[in-house]
Amino acid sequence: MNEKNIDALLSSLEQLAAATLAALAAAKNQHELQLAFAAFLGKGGDFTALVKLTGTLPVDERPRFGAAINVAKTRCEEFRAQRQSELNTAEISHKLASERIDVTLPGRRGFIGSKHPITLVSEEICEIFTSLGFGIAEGPEIEKDFYNFEALNMPKDHPARDMQDTFYISDEVVLRTHTSPVQIRTMLKEKPPVRIIAPGTVYRRDSDITHSPMFHQIEGFLVDQHVTFGDLKGILHSFIAQFFGKGVNVRFRPSFFPFTEPSAEVDIACVICGGKGCRVCKNSGWLEILGSGMIDPEVFKSVNYDPEVYSGFAFGMGLERVAMLKYGVSDLRLFFENDQRFLRQF
Repeated sequence: MNEKNIDALLSSLEQLAAATLAALAAAKNQHELQLAFAAFLGKGGDFTALVKLTGTLPVDERPRFGAAINVAKTRCEEFRAQRQSELNTAEISHKLASERIDVTLPGRRGFIGSKHPITLVSEEICEIFTSLGFGIAEGPEIEKDFYNFEALNMPKDHPARDMQDTFYISDEVVLRTHTSPVQIRTMLKEKPPVRIIAPGTVYRRDSDITHSPMFHQIEGFLVDQHVTFGDLKGILHSFIAQFFGKGVNVRFRPSFFPFTEPSAEVDIACVICGGKGCRVCKNSGWLEILGSGMIDPEVFKSVNYDPEVYSGFAFGMGLERVAMLKYGVSDLRLFFENDQRFLRQF
């Protein structure tokens, strides 16, 4: 191949670059621009075919031709970027000129959030008990074994621990299984009289239509001199009447809790089925809403209260359980699914 052949290739390259620039300039939209660019500079384009001819040149002429190809390709790519920007600007200008805001259309009303039903129930219960003279206390959700079990009369070999279905972080640290540790922490800091409720999140390895691995409780307790089981019943009857309404049937069933003695489960007539029996109340007509009892003297010894001088009662309830009853919800899992159709009802 001689000098004339080199000049012919360079001339062809210049003509190809000019044709590419003209095609890019003639493109009326982004699609046409892309097609024009691919025809000349794409994998099967004319530039690619011309580049392949480099190997037919003498070795000393290849750098000259390669440099010319790079210059031409760079010119075309830069012009393509320029045209792309121009076409984008033109498209935006066209939309702004042709589109108009219709001020007669109704406005889009913003969605206003609301409190979760569990929060609503918690706040209502707190309001009822604060009106009865109770204060509000909170405690950590990651709790030491001492506060969650031992100080509540449940030593390490106590069978009641098996009822808790506990999440253990270590041998001495757990996710609290109830809000009762707040009772211990409060009594260790304060001397009687003490009258506290403690709302919070608790954790147990349990899950069905009436249980969740993570749920909410309110613990309540009162310690003073001459406190009786009659005081406990009076407080709970007052709470149930204010929360569920007067006339709701209530029953106390003897039960066992390691931190209270005597102990009782408190049931109300199932408001889902009207006491006739359903899957929520397990066809009994009754639903347990809380556990209660007189604080065991062993618990008082753990917090350095003299059981010969002081007495008290404690109770605890699951917020999801009472929320199901109050709002007529048949499946506890609805509270955790975040379905807006459900939550907007509250």
